Amino acid sequence: MATISRFEDIVAWQKARVLCKLINGYTLKELFSRDFKLTGQIKGSSGSAMDNIAEGFERGGNKEFIQFLFVSKGSAGETRSQLYRALDNNYISEDEFKEAHQMAEQVSKLVGGFINHLKSSDIKGTEYK
Repeated sequence: MATISRFEDIVAWQKARVLCKLINGYTLKELFSRDFKLTGQIKGSSGSAMDNIAEGFERGGNKEFIQFLFVSKGSAGETRSQLYRALDNNYISEDEFKEAHQMAEQVSKLVGGFINHLKSSDIKGTEYK
């Protein structure tokens, strides 16, 4: 695996950013935008998937980074659940649901793979050099 010197280099973060942007666009739709609670929740969880990767990376320690990655993975799962609510309320189409659901699933898998890599790696983080 290549050396990562900034969180922007992490593919999982890049994909989570795409997911966040996608969700943001959906919540601008008139019917969706009126459901303030769901809009806030889904924007929050998709943002959390992205932000926890960044925050964990910046902490500098492997164990703490893994902990933040687990939060990111959980947030991607939360986003998937909220997408079902958006679909069930007819806020998004079936195609929009599939696109975002697949992206959120991809984020979860990438983060999970990264967690497994870090757990089995000798990398301890910049904090412990």
